[in-house]
Amino acid sequence: MSESRPLRYDIADRSLADAGHRRISWAAREMPVLRQIRDRFQTEQPLAGLRIVACVHVTTETANLALTLKAGGADAIICASNPLSTQDDVAAALVDEGIGVFAIKGEDAETYYRHLNDAIDHQPHIIIDDGADVVSTVHRQRQDALEFVIGATEETTTGVQRLRAMETAGVLRFPVIAVNDAD
Repeated sequence: MSESRPLRYDIADRSLADAGHRRISWAAREMPVLRQIRDRFQTEQPLAGLRIVACVHVTTETANLALTLKAGGADAIICASNPLSTQDDVAAALVDEGIGVFAIKGEDAETYYRHLNDAIDHQPHIIIDDGADVVSTVHRQRQDALEFVIGATEETTTGVQRLRAMETAGVLRFPVIAVNDAD
């Protein structure tokens, strides 16, 4: 099991949490399979002891994924893969649920990269990436985190291309599942 850490986050406004909770609940009604997985995870705790960093669009849908990871026992941190899609009320609701979030709608490039590094400070075992920015940063600038990483997933075509280039060059140090190529 991972030790309990203080909740770390950087979001726009925690007072937006109530609106975020309502929107996350609404989205959950349209995601019955994820809800069933969350219920099973709550009991089975298959992710207990794992630290996960998810670099994703911070939306109601990915909030439900984050809540499912937490229900499964994971110690998860979320950071924005695209600051323009971040929903600040959702970020606030996730923090309210005890999930660390590093995302602010419209954040500048400096803040974006600081947030990636804040997430990497979590020393993830698993990286859920959207664009390969976390995996690339771990390999190029944050090699101190490499010892903890078991593997990663990548969702975007561009990210997969970046990672395949790293693999061809012999520098990719852990396995990555290209989500869109998975059966």
